[in-house]
Amino acid sequence: MNRKQYKTTRSGASKKSLILKVSAMLIASVLISLTAYGIYLAKKAESAADKSYEAVQDRAGSELREEAVKPLEDNVSILFIGVDDSEARSQGEGNSRSDALMLATLNNKDKTVKLVSIPRDSLVYIPEAGYKDKITHALSYGGTKASIETVEELLEVPVDYYVRMNFNAFIDVVDALDGIYANVPYDHLEKDENDIYSIQLEEGYQKLDGRTALALARTRKLDNDIERGKRQQEILASIMDRASSAASFTKYGDVIDAVGDNMKTDMTFDEMKSFFAYIKNGAPDVDTLTLEGADDMSTGVYYWLLNEESLSETKDVLQSHLGLNPDASSYSDGGTETDTNELAKDNDYDNE
Repeated sequence: MNRKQYKTTRSGASKKSLILKVSAMLIASVLISLTAYGIYLAKKAESAADKSYEAVQDRAGSELREEAVKPLEDNVSILFIGVDDSEARSQGEGNSRSDALMLATLNNKDKTVKLVSIPRDSLVYIPEAGYKDKITHALSYGGTKASIETVEELLEVPVDYYVRMNFNAFIDVVDALDGIYANVPYDHLEKDENDIYSIQLEEGYQKLDGRTALALARTRKLDNDIERGKRQQEILASIMDRASSAASFTKYGDVIDAVGDNMKTDMTFDEMKSFFAYIKNGAPDVDTLTLEGADDMSTGVYYWLLNEESLSETKDVLQSHLGLNPDASSYSDGGTETDTNELAKDNDYDNE
């Protein structure tokens, strides 16, 4: 090898070495940045969780449990309460109401989720009141505790945790995730978070921002509460899908900020972290359930009368999924779709 060839070879080797060193430094910088961001998010999330924590007054766990559950080991249930505490509502009777009630059961072994939406106008027994009324009113009778106990009475399964979120938190979370995808069934002018008709829904599968997603979750005048519940289930599943996406990692800080003062839960930060196992491989398998029923205006007030067979079937599914009734049949759905009743189209469901 002559001197010129040696210099060329040495120069090429030096360039390769430099490229490798620069690449190694870049990778190390990225890893350090991600680690630092992860630590930042963990601290931020812990602070938000501490701020959001609110134990249910006069309730030390479900009476349907012999001992407290451990999310890392046990099957658990979470009640999601979407609250209508708008200014217009608070200036009325001064009481917030649950605009959405969804119970999720989580099976720890196969990391599956069953999600049942309870129509807001369902006529059910409310223990706090001592008589039957719309389930949406349970919150005004006795707060979160009354809502939890009413759901336990209805479905005969324990409610291990609750997550209570108002409209502002919902909007901000969706926006923090840069929107969600959902199917809008029809064109319709719907109320916004302030109960003003300002959101124009347009038919079709599309990307929605927070305010439009909320309007879709609330709309029910052109069909019924069952279809509304299905829309809410689809929206929640879409939020879970977006949140579990790797592309959303950089948005987690905004999501945490979005929750802020607008969410309350009795889950500790450590308990929240336990549920990450359900999304580590992407969005979990979510099986949605519906409660059959029929419209009723016989008293002059609109109610959704639950079908007892559908209700019983749903109870079996949830109990089996929680391991409380392992011999129960495994249904794919707790009920079947019902035809839209013309009465539901013509009546204002806010009729008290």
